[in-house]
Amino acid sequence: MKYHTPKTLRAPFARYSHGVEVPPGHRLVLCSGQLGIGLDDAIPEDVEAQTELCFENVAAVLEAASMGLGDVVRINAYVTDRAHLPGYMKVRDRFFSDPAPASTLMIVSGFAREVFKVEIEVIAAAPAEEEKS
Repeated sequence: MKYHTPKTLRAPFARYSHGVEVPPGHRLVLCSGQLGIGLDDAIPEDVEAQTELCFENVAAVLEAASMGLGDVVRINAYVTDRAHLPGYMKVRDRFFSDPAPASTLMIVSGFAREVFKVEIEVIAAAPAEEEKS
């Protein structure tokens, strides 16, 4: 991957890249928005625990495609309150190292169930199977 953070743009507000270039010969996985809900239907109360569970759920989807969080090139995240931004970013930064993926974080009015505070979708890219060897 090639990460783009041009010097002609203001530096990112947090740890993310302005752009990520996926070279030819890579598979893409587009992961639907994941919520902070466990297999047992348990939903943590606080945004950090929900965010952690969202990323664990994303990791499970990627694992099914023989990928991992290190293959994420773009994150779209949605939180229901400005107060949730620091908690979300703290957890996100634990899951991703530099160079960081491209990322968008939006504040939304809510999700299908009021208990959810965060939803995360990603795009991941990895070399095609035959190119990994």
